[in-house]
Amino acid sequence: MYPLKFQPILKSTLWGGEKIIPFKHLDSNQTQVGESWEISDVPGDESIVANGADAGKNLTQMVNEYKGALVGEANYKRFNGKFPLLIKFIDAQQDLSIQVHPNDELAMKRHNSMGKTEMWYVVDATADAHLRSGLSKAITPDEYAQMIADNTICDALKDYSIKPGDVFFLPAGRIHSIGAGSFIAEIQQTSNVTYRIYDFNRKDKNGNTRELHTELSKDAIDYTVYDDYRTNYTPKENEPVELVTCPYFTTTVYDLTEKMSMDYSELDSFVIYICMEGACTVTDNEGNTISLQAGESVLFPATTRSLEVVPEGKVKFLETYV
Repeated sequence: MYPLKFQPILKSTLWGGEKIIPFKHLDSNQTQVGESWEISDVPGDESIVANGADAGKNLTQMVNEYKGALVGEANYKRFNGKFPLLIKFIDAQQDLSIQVHPNDELAMKRHNSMGKTEMWYVVDATADAHLRSGLSKAITPDEYAQMIADNTICDALKDYSIKPGDVFFLPAGRIHSIGAGSFIAEIQQTSNVTYRIYDFNRKDKNGNTRELHTELSKDAIDYTVYDDYRTNYTPKENEPVELVTCPYFTTTVYDLTEKMSMDYSELDSFVIYICMEGACTVTDNEGNTISLQAGESVLFPATTRSLEVVPEGKVKFLETYV
């Protein structure tokens, strides 16, 4: 097998901005693109291979054909032949609705779906960009429902000013919302189950407010209060900096100005690189070479034993695997 790139799935939204098209160097007139789904196995939104002998096949077909060679033997069994991660870029020109995602147990019971644990890496941010993550004070489920009814739920949420490089880990059950001015790389479980908690009483073009899922979300929320919901880390050049490790993914950031060799010989998983800055060339142990630049993501199959990354000046990317 060889390193795979995919055609981006661009989604125009009411809150979307105009950063994704130029960031990804795309020739497109599409406007208000709020999301680029980079690698997706969500039914109806399966990514299409863009390069090499498998170009034109979708990710579901690839997993069915290559099985553990693509995703890793243990992953293939654990996730019942489904690709376990969904990778996105998100550009918010307005605040998104406040949301929560159920955990695996609740999502399987209600929706026959995986739950959704996710993480955000802030790629870019305007001077006044912000996001919400977690509760700022202890509330009960009944108090929560009342705060939605009387439009005060934001008073119980932590609101963060953000800058490029900020990281937030969002386990299933944590209330959150992406705020205006945020440009984010998102890594999440393959699930599209979202409970909308609050939408600021906004109306669509037909004058209707969007449905809220107050009762569904009530018992999906983790009501634990923490001091800080930001993931704190120390950036370093030319060495790996682990950001998140959880049962669903492990994510590391690399900020390289010199060549680096990666050893995946002990790893039974695919590896994804998500590039935020600069460019590089990557060569695998079979001699396949692929270019990677800001705005691109690449999937290295589980058969990959090692990679050599050569930056073109400087490159910054996220590495994630299961």
